Amino acid sequence: MTDRNPASSAIAPATIVPWPPLLLAGVVMIAWALTVMAPLPWPGTDDAPAHWLGLSFGILGLLLIVFALKTLVAHRTTILPNKTPTALVTTGPYVRFRNPIYLGEVLLLLYGAEITKSIWFAVAAAVFAVLVTALQIIPEERHLEAIFGDAYTNYKSRSRRWI
Repeated sequence: MTDRNPASSAIAPATIVPWPPLLLAGVVMIAWALTVMAPLPWPGTDDAPAHWLGLSFGILGLLLIVFALKTLVAHRTTILPNKTPTALVTTGPYVRFRNPIYLGEVLLLLYGAEITKSIWFAVAAAVFAVLVTALQIIPEERHLEAIFGDAYTNYKSRSRRWI
């Protein structure tokens, strides 16, 4: 289902800063720098099940991001987090999750933790989730409610912010 709001293009975006890509790049750079300069011992075991779990996080994260982006493009609304959406998309991965792209990015960070055996990438995943929630998701939710009203409120009641 897609609810369109043609007047939404006249409404200012929820944020003017594209927080998610900036935060993702920032936490990856910091995690990598800490991995090199201040490595911490990997708390997990180096076994095949852990490796396959980490790999599955990476594959699932990537698939979730691609599926979410394709869904947004199919509904002809913006994929940019600092632009005003023209449609409320509630199909594809958005049926279950309100933020599948950000969830996919967290999964990719957890995959990064497994392939680098660096606890800093697991920390980065948690930091990213907290920061993207505070700086992007919460303002975006208020913004979508203002644009789409009851349609967004109803969608919010049957979908989850994260998992």
